[in-house]
Amino acid sequence: MTQNFFIAALVLFLNGAAIGQDASFQTKSLTPETALNAAKAAMDACRKNGYQVTVAIVDRAGLTQILIRDRFAGPHTIDVATNKAWTAASMKMSTTIFAAETQAGKPMSALRSHARVMAAGGGLVIEGAGTLLGGIGVSGAPGGDADDACAKAGLKAISEALEF
Repeated sequence: MTQNFFIAALVLFLNGAAIGQDASFQTKSLTPETALNAAKAAMDACRKNGYQVTVAIVDRAGLTQILIRDRFAGPHTIDVATNKAWTAASMKMSTTIFAAETQAGKPMSALRSHARVMAAGGGLVIEGAGTLLGGIGVSGAPGGDADDACAKAGLKAISEALEF
């Protein structure tokens, strides 16, 4: 009898939980204009330092929203910037932190074998009001630290707009 009581209680609880759940949800997204502003600001920051780069913005699903390549940025920078942005959005961390956390022997090291993962500085998460909105990736500056600095400039340019 006690077992039947617990089963009945569990069924009632699960039914109540299912009734209280929503059947859909809403998400926030960057507007193309906001994404473009971030990309332009990142590129401008790199140009001021004499770097020719590509900047990519992806949405929360990792789909490319904006891609802008400076005149002399190398052809490889298109894929690298996009993959940095994708990695930041997908892993929900900067690619600099991701690179450190996926070193050989670390618990997440196997993630480096994924085709789109880019474990090098220059990819940052785009968040606003506590919501993941996407990622920004920069490629072409001399090293991950310089790419990171440009990506940070892109985020700074849109920071007020994101705190809705």
